[in-house]
Amino acid sequence: MSDVHIVDERTAAERDRTFLPGMGKAWLMPIYDVFSRALGVAQLHRRGVGVAGVRPGQAVLDVGCGTGNLALTLLEATPRARVTGIDPDGGALRRAARKARRRRVPLTLTQGYADRLPADDGSFDHVISALALHHLADEDRTAFAHEAFRVLRPGGTVTIVDFAGPAPGEQDAGHGHGHGHDHGHDHGHGHGHGHGHGHGPLQAVRGLRRLLRAKGEEGPVVARSVSNGLVELLSGAGFADAREVDHVDRSFGRVSTVQATREDAVAR
Repeated sequence: MSDVHIVDERTAAERDRTFLPGMGKAWLMPIYDVFSRALGVAQLHRRGVGVAGVRPGQAVLDVGCGTGNLALTLLEATPRARVTGIDPDGGALRRAARKARRRRVPLTLTQGYADRLPADDGSFDHVISALALHHLADEDRTAFAHEAFRVLRPGGTVTIVDFAGPAPGEQDAGHGHGHGHDHGHDHGHGHGHGHGHGHGPLQAVRGLRRLLRAKGEEGPVVARSVSNGLVELLSGAGFADAREVDHVDRSFGRVSTVQATREDAVAR
């Protein structure tokens, strides 16, 4: 039987801390994986895993792992990687655990927050994250960047896949309003749109596309463009050569992959 377990690493104060679920609403989380499949999110995960370049035996931390799709994609590509996922949503972690057990792959799941990673200094070779950091307020993203630097070994990399605003041409078509404004610390920009209109899977997918487009337009990360914003964020935390290495345009907007390296202290 595979080694899958969930560890609650929240402090007493964090147990009452609010967070934004992956679907924007907790009651929508049971259909998160259905929507992810309908929108082709698996392809984004595969591209991110390809960029990360994890090797067998390396330790990986998936921040904002949700129901485990990115972590499981990585384990499919590199079965001998040692993967830990962290997310504040206990229900999502339980879903991730069930999927890992069905696939008979080892996975450690931690209930906690991105701005306080419960890990020792220099304990991971890679930090990865997909479609999660746009949920965080500015100060929490800044704290995450410093925490990612801290938990990575010298030479380790951070790879982030997240929204980068509308796809080219959409702004002129009326989908680009609101860019260039700093939306500050609102955790819920864009969430709640597109639900409850029509019935059946097609209408539901259209509803989620509207939700994701709203995230791309109004989310606090992409108010400054996610690629540039994250490059600056990671550089400010001490990472070397932070850059956008990939992007893909989807119906709900552009998704960028940003990567950076923690330099070997000896090489400084």
